[in-house]
Amino acid sequence: QVQLVESGGGLVQAGGSLRLSCAASGSIFRINGMGWYRQAPGKQRELVAIIASGEDANYADSVKGRFTISRDNAKNTVYLQMNSLKPEDTAVYYCNAVIMYKNYWGQGTQVVVST
Repeated sequence: QVQLVESGGGLVQAGGSLRLSCAASGSIFRINGMGWYRQAPGKQRELVAIIASGEDANYADSVKGRFTISRDNAKNTVYLQMNSLKPEDTAVYYCNAVIMYKNYWGQGTQVVVST
């Protein structure tokens, strides 16, 4: 059984910063990739950023230059540093991990950016 536990969401003013964390635990042999997705009210879940085991990262155009994804392989943890936050970044952020080629999801953490 694999669990992903997210933390770090909250309420922040526009222009502010937040750092999300997601720790994977359980029967983990190898994590192929980890990433963050988000879902705003009334919208589909969308990719924010992903990072491969080799630490190559890819970002959605809307967050490039503002968000940074990183991972600590020793801790099976992925982070999302979010700077220069905008109201349109408001969403539930979900952690994703591909472990032994299966997709796992966290429970989600709410991020609200006020004007």
